[in-house]
Formats: sequence, C-alpha cells, structure tokens
Amino acid sequence: MPLRTAVKSRAISAASFKMELAMALKIYGVALSRAYRTLWVAEELGLSYELVETTFTSGVHTPEYLTINPNGRIPTIDEDGFILWESLAINLYLAKKHGTLYPTDLEGEARAWQWSFWGTAEVERPAITALFNRVVLPEDKRDPLAAEAAQKALTAPLKVLDGVVGPKRYLLGDQFTVADLNVAAILRNAHHARIDFTPFPNARTWLRTCHDRPAAQKARQRE
Repeated sequence: MPLRTAVKSRAISAASFKMELAMALKIYGVALSRAYRTLWVAEELGLSYELVETTFTSGVHTPEYLTINPNGRIPTIDEDGFILWESLAINLYLAKKHGTLYPTDLEGEARAWQWSFWGTAEVERPAITALFNRVVLPEDKRDPLAAEAAQKALTAPLKVLDGVVGPKRYLLGDQFTVADLNVAAILRNAHHARIDFTPFPNARTWLRTCHDRPAAQKARQRE
C-alpha cells in the first residue's frame, strides 16, 4: 500500500474512532417530554448523540429500560456506560462536563442549581396543571377552575423572574447558561398552556430569546 494511501486510511480510521466516541451519548425519551431539556442541552453543547425513542406508554415499562431507570421515567442518559436519570441532573452534568454553559465559579454554580431547583419547585407543577386542563385532556375532562388556579399560582414566581431578567439579559448575567436553559425548558409548558405573560414583559422577552436559540429549535424538530 502506498504511503499516502496508508496515511489517509489511518486518518479515516481515526476520524471514525472519534465519531464513535462522540456518539457514546444515548438519550432515552421523546422530545414531547422532559427529555426535550436534555436534547436542547446536547444541541447547545454540540454533542453527537443517539435518541433512543422511549415513550410514556410502553417504552418505560420494558424490563430492558427498567434496568437503567427503575423509576420508569424519561429521560435517562447512557454516556459510555455512565447511567443518569432526572432531567435537570442530566443537564447540569452534561453542561459541566462538556462545554461553556456551566458557570466557572462556585457562586455561579450555586446560582445555576438555585434556578434549576426553583423551576421545579415554583413553576413546573402549576404549568403542567394549566397545560393538561387547557390543552392535553379531552375537553370534557378539563377543569377550568384548576387551570385558573394554576395561572394564579404562577403569578408570584413569574414576578420574581421578571424582576431578575429586567436589569440583565440572562439569569446569571450577560451569558446564556444552563440555568436559563433549565428554567426556559420548564416554562415551555406555561407557554403551551397559554399562560398570560402580559404582566411580565421582561420574562416574556427572556423566554422568547431562549427558545429562539438555534439549539432549542433543533431540539423541537425532534418532536
């Protein structure tokens, strides 16, 4: 074999090996679920990944899936044999390991955790309640009073968010971080549930800016 051909062959083999390493990330779930958060972060970080479509109704209950996530929930990731579930834990892990979305100092890291946990504690449940009672459930199963109560429950946290993203562009300052991604992904349900953001113009602009990012759009194309 000529030297040039051999060198080229080795280069192709090296490139293939790097691609195999890059594809070591598997994401179990579907985009119309909390797995959207993980698809979004993977796209932001430029990670190559395999989406293993796993549905609420069947995929999560298979013996094979329950061996990696005994909770029977999505998403779960398998990164070269490292198994992790819970979407926000996954996102914080991937952001810290792979790219620039993660804060570089301890205080920033703590703020990223703070906002991620705040999203689940203050926003997610009422957003989902409104979503189900305005969009997901059949009309005869919807509870307008529950949806209205959910809207009211979101008033206080949205006011907090509006006050924070007024003076600065993003939650931690001028840079988009995993904190913004996690909270914006949670608030995606509020948007679909037709939550009125009129009293919170800063939060509305921030949310639109986050979801207009190319990586978010690519994640949504997986639906």
